[in-house]
Amino acid sequence: FVVLLVEDEPADAHLVKIALRENRLLVDLHLVGDGVEALQFLRRQGTYQGMPRPDLILLDLNMPRMNGHECLALLKQDPDLRDIPVVILTTSGVEHDISDSYHLGAAGFITKPLEVADFIKAIGDLGNYWMSVVHLPGHSAKALT
Repeated sequence: FVVLLVEDEPADAHLVKIALRENRLLVDLHLVGDGVEALQFLRRQGTYQGMPRPDLILLDLNMPRMNGHECLALLKQDPDLRDIPVVILTTSGVEHDISDSYHLGAAGFITKPLEVADFIKAIGDLGNYWMSVVHLPGHSAKALT
């Protein structure tokens, strides 16, 4: 299961890595620092040639060069990329950020919990949902028992 994390804050990126490990989620995690790099990664441009296509994108909103909403809009306009689910993972809980994200095609919106234990639980819930419950393109369906 391949995840692209688009996050400019090293501490938050590190926390996502810890949360994945703590939840024993087997993920091939790739990290880029902003929307410009995310699109280069997804389009396999420059140093990102040969990179895998992510099954899920975790996208921060507040980043330099190209913010999350700008990146999401361009991603969802690209016929080769628009079917990749994007979950917003941000410090913002502002209503217009939430509604704008869904309007642009986000599959989910998570406000980063302030407490580390809550953050780890949120990433665990997110991972279990995307890796066990939903059916993604290119992955065989699993029956729930």
